[in-house]
Amino acid sequence: MIKVMIVEDDPMVAELNRRYIERIPGFLFCSIASNGDEALDILKKTQIDLVLLDIFMPSMNGLELLSKIRELNYSVDVIVVSAARDNKTIQTVLRNGAVDYLIKPFEFERLQSALVSFKKRLKLIKKNTNLSQSELDQQIFSGISNENVELPKGLDRNTIKRVWDQILEVKGEFTAETMATSVGLSPVSIRKYLKHFQNNDLLSTEISYGAVGRPVYKYRCTREQE
Repeated sequence: MIKVMIVEDDPMVAELNRRYIERIPGFLFCSIASNGDEALDILKKTQIDLVLLDIFMPSMNGLELLSKIRELNYSVDVIVVSAARDNKTIQTVLRNGAVDYLIKPFEFERLQSALVSFKKRLKLIKKNTNLSQSELDQQIFSGISNENVELPKGLDRNTIKRVWDQILEVKGEFTAETMATSVGLSPVSIRKYLKHFQNNDLLSTEISYGAVGRPVYKYRCTREQE
């Protein structure tokens, strides 16, 4: 369970956010802090995984608290929940490592999306000691649109999708020749697309040798969910 602390000086807003958190599987509400000093005291005594942080608070505001959390090197992630929408505040928050920023008022679905995305990223990082570029882009830097990525020369975006959809239809191994027949491309063309998927860690390759010793490359999908 991901342990969550709410840092919010408005009791009604804090209570609403608490109810939101309790509706989302995988998250455990732990405490509410009404100011920065109280939040630091809780972090000192309790293992918290995620903080929902307001900006406008008396004494120590959210920006100062976030900076203090980083200074003290607490192992905790932060999602800012605030009515502040000026670019300076948002830039300061991002520079201090907040994983998301929600502008008040917001719908439950937006908070749910933020928490679910955070849970997926946390699970991915804990599960793998080494990550590929495609895994980082897909799960963590998902804001990078594939539409803006420049493709290797000679590859067509629509054909990539057609080939990938056909790969997902295959159960087990396949060869370039069988895939070329299924998609309607020449073996030379299909190998370019298969190479593209290999480079993005979406296909694995094994070499086998027939009766006459000719090598046969067999492909297998490794990232069906992507």
